Amino acid sequence: MSESATGDAHGVTGDAGPATGAAGRAGREIDPVAAGSGDGTRAVRAGLPEPAKYEPTLPGPVFAAHYHLPGDPTGPYTYGRDENPTWTLLERAVGELEAPGRGGAETLVFASGMAAISAVLFSQLRAGDVCVLPDDGYQALPLVRAQLEAYGIEVRTAPTGGDAQLDVLDGAKLLWIETPSNPGLDVCDIRRLAEAAHARGALVAVDNTLATPLGQRPLALGADFAVASGTKQLTGHGDILLGYVVGRDPEAMAAVRRWRKIVGAIPGPMEAWLAHRSIATLQMRVDRQSATALAVAEALRERPEVTGLRYPGLPDDPAHKIAARQMRRYGCVVSFTLPTRARADRFLDALRLVDDATSFGGVRSTAERRGRWGGDAVPEGFIRLSVGAEDREDLVADVLRALDASAA
Repeated sequence: MSESATGDAHGVTGDAGPATGAAGRAGREIDPVAAGSGDGTRAVRAGLPEPAKYEPTLPGPVFAAHYHLPGDPTGPYTYGRDENPTWTLLERAVGELEAPGRGGAETLVFASGMAAISAVLFSQLRAGDVCVLPDDGYQALPLVRAQLEAYGIEVRTAPTGGDAQLDVLDGAKLLWIETPSNPGLDVCDIRRLAEAAHARGALVAVDNTLATPLGQRPLALGADFAVASGTKQLTGHGDILLGYVVGRDPEAMAAVRRWRKIVGAIPGPMEAWLAHRSIATLQMRVDRQSATALAVAEALRERPEVTGLRYPGLPDDPAHKIAARQMRRYGCVVSFTLPTRARADRFLDALRLVDDATSFGGVRSTAERRGRWGGDAVPEGFIRLSVGAEDREDLVADVLRALDASAA
């Protein structure tokens, strides 16, 4: 494994910086980890206000629909649908992770990952525009496609693997990338696609949910937007719905902000505070989960009943070469296929340390047969396994024991 995909390596050109806008108006004016740029240090310190005597390190959530506002409304906080001090700290924290060292990047938090995705797509596209989506991405994207087309926007699709979206870029206004893809874990070359899209006048958004900002930084690779569901590994406990958008173009981000204001897709202050609290352990969780995911993938590789095994961290994975260039950590998700639906169901039922649940990225391992939802072009026996923070040996043993039990 290359240095760029391990530990606290700085990896690709992580040259982005603290968020501006409201997130840049309060608190620190300098990089909070100027004395040390390790990912763990950054995660622990990200977004914290300047120390104040007798005040908590991370202030509690601010519950406010309105604020004292005498005179002209020129301050940063006027109404609860527009800004909140708890969002401000979280937005700065996310910006410091997604875009460290790059002044001018702005972060906006949303009520969910889908709220963040919708904000970018519907704020940037108009009737007559062309949008390129992956055809193997997040399950809700077909619903988004239907709504875009209802608004008179042409939608083209292509697979993530092989940079196939390059073939349908001509005339596009926006390219949407999801890498690694969910649930198939294909990877595309962000820098290559971004350069090609920009040469054609298109904006580029990257869904960074599965990688997290400690796995890859899309803005440093040329993307205009990094978008993610904070519900998953970013917060890591399966108890928060959250999304975010980080962008570097002020005009484009102003449109995203306006969309958030219009539709009111805002997070509650308690959710924002819990998310910020959870980010402090991100590096520890990501490193542990990534290492265990690799061990699980290596164990699965030896099982004859397992086919279609995918994990970008495996040296023989089809995506590994590209992933090693642009990712610093390979994530917590492993996908594979068992021979039949019945075998997959028996496997899931036999697991003791893995919950049968959707979503991914939590400290407790989860797995599911993705075909039960419909919408994903996967075999009936396809399993998406999200590796949690359990001890590596225990989890590997549980997976192998469940495979044995499911053979009966």
